[in-house]
Amino acid sequence: MPLFVIERTFADQLELSSDDVKLIEEINADEGVRWLFSFLSADRRRSYCLYEAPSPEAIIAAAQRANVPADSVIEVSQGTPAFSDRLSEWAEAEAAT
Repeated sequence: MPLFVIERTFADQLELSSDDVKLIEEINADEGVRWLFSFLSADRRRSYCLYEAPSPEAIIAAAQRANVPADSVIEVSQGTPAFSDRLSEWAEAEAAT
């Protein structure tokens, strides 16, 4: 499935409750979109998210339904295996802290 990076800009600092996350995950599933990973800017007003999705339109539809911005949707290729391994290791280390 194609990979996409989504840039989102928020008017206020991003604060999501567990209920918010659950609703977004349900909407994503309905649209055939799967969140993989996110980076949040230091000021908590921008996010850069990696998704699998059938199309940019599916990502935009999910964002509109969830009432979250999708300022830029860019299709990307998979990183080199070494990068993918490093990202997985980093994510595991972050989860452990």
